[in-house]
Amino acid sequence: MSENMKFVQDFLDDAPVTDVSATFAEWLDIIEGLKAKAMAALGDLQRDPSTDELEAFASEADGGPTGQIRAYTGENVDWMIHSHMQNKSLGFVNVHLTIWLGPHIDVPHFGMALGAFPQAWMFMDSVPRKVISTDVEYFNKYYAPFNDEWQQIHKNTPGIDEFVSRDAFVRATYSPTAWSFMAEPSQEFYDLARKTANDHMDRWLQWVAEATEVPAEKQAELAEADLSTRRNIAELDPANVVAVRYFGEERTEQLVRALWGGDRVLPRPLDR
Repeated sequence: MSENMKFVQDFLDDAPVTDVSATFAEWLDIIEGLKAKAMAALGDLQRDPSTDELEAFASEADGGPTGQIRAYTGENVDWMIHSHMQNKSLGFVNVHLTIWLGPHIDVPHFGMALGAFPQAWMFMDSVPRKVISTDVEYFNKYYAPFNDEWQQIHKNTPGIDEFVSRDAFVRATYSPTAWSFMAEPSQEFYDLARKTANDHMDRWLQWVAEATEVPAEKQAELAEADLSTRRNIAELDPANVVAVRYFGEERTEQLVRALWGGDRVLPRPLDR
């Protein structure tokens, strides 16, 4: 495996016009399946009205990119984002499923993004809720057990490159077992992404089912830390410049707020 260290916009600018409709269809299908598993397991989730306006949005340019953002919340979930942006005929796709748990559960959050620019790209991580360099028990429970799987995929899968962000803050948010790799679009890569994602979703849902409740006196602090992390990840994402290019500053600011819940209407789990 080699490494690629570019910003997303650099890949887009350097690549020829490429139709990635097949990749978009595969990525949507994977994310829809993961979302269905999560919705079935995590209790009653409600669509937050703040994202109703973002059910379908588009660039002002004819034939430009389109997108959709749906946010959900519930007793066990602080903020879940199910979204996509795409200009598939011109080589750009971004599909997301992120699930931020309520503060009574200290299991890592679930984060996944699938993309094309025009190379197919997969990112998946378990966002830590504790400082894993000091909480070895947390590390041993949620990261150490599948380090071998992480190594096998990164070292022994022909044709994939590790995607390493040039942005220091982005790298600082990665856990030790974040998957971040890209490849030329192929059924083999789609199948790898599908299996890896479903295996991890099943594992993550089992973690949630077996979680011990966080003591009540610690939940407010955890909720605040979660919100800060989520907001910083959304606002400091270097790929936001791609959204500005396609949708403009004002719409991009709205999209970023949707990702972290800046305009949310429904209460957070701690406030219910």
